[in-house]
Amino acid sequence: MNRFLKDVVFVFLVSFIAVGLGHAQDNSRESILIHLTQGPENPTVSALAFLVAKTAVEQGHTVTMFLAGDAVQLMRDGALENLKGLGTGSLSSHYEVLEKAGCPFYLSGMSSKSRGLTMEELDGKRVQFAMPEKLLELSLQNDRMFVY
Repeated sequence: MNRFLKDVVFVFLVSFIAVGLGHAQDNSRESILIHLTQGPENPTVSALAFLVAKTAVEQGHTVTMFLAGDAVQLMRDGALENLKGLGTGSLSSHYEVLEKAGCPFYLSGMSSKSRGLTMEELDGKRVQFAMPEKLLELSLQNDRMFVY
């Protein structure tokens, strides 16, 4: 093989490896959607979803939370302050990390309305009411989705 061909093959291989490494690095930081429907009636699962979200944020991933069904009640002060899961920790400590990281929280508008949850009750929390279309949009935008 002549010198020119060797150089071309070498440049091709180096470029191929660099592109592959670039993709591997891009995938090391994922966007994650956590969809939670379990509420205060299931404290272990509720706290687990927040624990997984907190762990992902601490590892540098971007996390979005979508709470529906009974999970919307987790944003009430009483639930946030008192809920503890069996082996999954304190909801308030997980929430604090997510809040500091700027994690957006979407609450199902229909679930919230049917449970009497209003924006006034959520004052000071980074939450938005959302419809099913938003959940679908988020599920398609994120790299991974966990459902609890």
